[in-house]
Amino acid sequence: MSSTKLEPVSGRARAPMLPVLLALALAMAGCKSEKAAEAPPPRPVRTVIAEKSELGQSVVLTGQILAEKEVALAFRIGGRIIERKADVGNRVTPNQVLAKLDPQNELNGLRSARAALSAAEGRLAQDSNNFERQQTLLNRGFTTRVLFDQAEQALRTSRAQVDDAKAQLHIAEDRVSYTELRSDVAGTITARRAESGEVVQAGQMVFQVARDSGWDAVFAVPAQVIRSAPSDAVIVVSLTDDPTVTARGHVRQVDPQADPITRTFKVRVSVNDPPAAMRLGAVVTGRMDMESAIGIAVPATALTALNGAPALWLVDPANMTVKLHPVEVLRFDPGTVVISGGLEGGEIVVTAGVQALHPDQKVRLIEARS
Repeated sequence: MSSTKLEPVSGRARAPMLPVLLALALAMAGCKSEKAAEAPPPRPVRTVIAEKSELGQSVVLTGQILAEKEVALAFRIGGRIIERKADVGNRVTPNQVLAKLDPQNELNGLRSARAALSAAEGRLAQDSNNFERQQTLLNRGFTTRVLFDQAEQALRTSRAQVDDAKAQLHIAEDRVSYTELRSDVAGTITARRAESGEVVQAGQMVFQVARDSGWDAVFAVPAQVIRSAPSDAVIVVSLTDDPTVTARGHVRQVDPQADPITRTFKVRVSVNDPPAAMRLGAVVTGRMDMESAIGIAVPATALTALNGAPALWLVDPANMTVKLHPVEVLRFDPGTVVISGGLEGGEIVVTAGVQALHPDQKVRLIEARS
């Protein structure tokens, strides 16, 4: 077997390879610098053209017709209900009997009070005769002053006992009358909280009656609408299922505290002359015209913040870069923001992609519309 011997490469053989290696290194360095110098492409954004105009709109909310005043009817004493004569939706009139309690205990108390009065009146008659007899004997000198004073004191005690027995009788008679629940207003029953056979406590609501004195349209209103609403706004109330049935009203009451869940305020609108078709509990729509103002309306998605204050991204049409510009907000409407200061009109406002922008960034307009 023959062996091959490897000879080392001489310096003369390595010399032709050096230019090739240098050219390859220079080419790679050129590619890297070319990639580093390549600028990122402009970021696509959606925009609108800011235009000043007179902004006036209508706010439409959904609510319900409720009674202006509701009365809770309850028994003045506790007991077991043996009869219920009314139900939800029934019309009631003053002094109408709506329910009854078992009156047996109260009737027993009434009989006891009458017996106590009878006994007190008998003692009064006896003490009165004794006093008159002692007075006659004292005038003739046949009795002592001590016996006369005792007879007089007994007469006074008997009179007081009769007065007390009469008062107890009146109380017993009242308790018997309290076993009947009577309506003291004219209206419509809107709720029932007890049934026949149920034991109720004194003051526990049995019926709720909506009085006929007036109706309210009740709405849950956002805070920004309340702030921007005119003080003497006229509310047009119409039935949701029949918009031709309408009535006008004014704000009567605004709750001082917002609902903890919806963060809206309950507003009661007094309805003037409601039509017959607008019944209690009906679902209604309330429309209010807002005050007109000069401003610029932009989509709510365009709004961002600069140092904690409202701001918008504006596009410089000369070099197609963006900058953050502070603005003043007049009000927040559903889906839009009304700008009252900071814009002159004609600016290009970015409406989509505002979260990923930075100052002097190159952009490309996807859609520019006024």
